Amino acid sequence: MRKKNPNKRDELLEKCFDCFCKNGLEATSTKMLAEACGMSSGNIFHYFGTKDEIIIDSTAYSMAKVEDDFMENAPKSFDDVPRFLHEIPYWTAKKHGEKYRFMYQVYTSPSYLEHGKEFFKGVTKRYTDYAKSLEPKLGIPWQVIQPLIYSFVRASVHYALFEDEEYLLLQIGMIEAAVGMFREKYAKKAD
Repeated sequence: MRKKNPNKRDELLEKCFDCFCKNGLEATSTKMLAEACGMSSGNIFHYFGTKDEIIIDSTAYSMAKVEDDFMENAPKSFDDVPRFLHEIPYWTAKKHGEKYRFMYQVYTSPSYLEHGKEFFKGVTKRYTDYAKSLEPKLGIPWQVIQPLIYSFVRASVHYALFEDEEYLLLQIGMIEAAVGMFREKYAKKAD
């Protein structure tokens, strides 16, 4: 058996994920996936053992990239927090909304629930690292930032899924108030 090219496999994961997002879990055939990748149905299995492997791996890989994309837009300073809170939910809904919808279709399916649990363990680690990177920029301990990240991401994803702006704006208001209070609290402790 030939050695698999990891860069090619990553490229195929993205193409397969995009194909799933456009067509849905049940409606996407192996032939459609192969065509999206520019290859034959048989050749796609050179890179993946089964269609389930494509579903699992493409979802985890692509959603980790979506998280990275989200986090690259992190506030650069405390003064940048309002921009981040008010801009990013709309940006991510437009750019990644169909990806979130497909991810939930996969990870809430009984067939893939265990893989979803595993993926979200990785999310916990990534959000911890993200909170730690924000601590010096915001002047708030990462242990306080981390739950705010969860609230913000949940509100942003909820908006991307359902365009429920009322829920989004209530969450943003709560997070903005909390960030301000925590900033004041920890600034006083530093004095």
